[in-house]
Amino acid sequence: MTVMPRGQLFVISAPSGAGKTSLIKALRERRPELSLSVSHTTRPRRDGENNGEHYHFIDISQFEAMLAQQAFAEHARVFGNYYGTSKAVIQQELEQGRDLILEIDWQGAAQVKEQFPEAIFVFILPPSTAELEARLRNRGSDNDEVVARRLAEARREMQQCYWYDYLVINDVFDQALDELDALFTAAMLETDRQRERHPELITDLLGEID
Repeated sequence: MTVMPRGQLFVISAPSGAGKTSLIKALRERRPELSLSVSHTTRPRRDGENNGEHYHFIDISQFEAMLAQQAFAEHARVFGNYYGTSKAVIQQELEQGRDLILEIDWQGAAQVKEQFPEAIFVFILPPSTAELEARLRNRGSDNDEVVARRLAEARREMQQCYWYDYLVINDVFDQALDELDALFTAAMLETDRQRERHPELITDLLGEID
């Protein structure tokens, strides 16, 4: 009998311009069973955004009440708006056997690591500073001063990559996607998860194991 094991939490971070969002989108097209965490926020909903799909939109009093209840695995205040990831949502997804992706920055990842140390942490790097600058400039929406500021911030973010479990360098997109996909396959084949998934087979082959 095959049993559904507990899901695995993946935390993926990257500087702006590294291609994290595109990689995650392509990965979920390959693996539609993957869940993507939806954060809570107090910022106003924008045109085209749906509650529960893009964010869980709540007011400040609701957010602060959740903070007081220690309901968040990570949270931050950015430009006067709160953002946070619900611990209960994470637990629910994992207990239902679904692998869950948190797409967050390194500060949020550090908070999650304290509460979910068993999570797998992945940092995505660009292939070079020159390529990162080119990607930021190709967006066409930022002037030189803004691009320089984004590059400086990206360097500060990338200096945090060494405490992550895995580094994926997004040079050739399809190769980076294959490498990211391989991490999910490897996690599925971890010994403890295989024991949960195939208990009767393991017992039949190995006998009872204390």
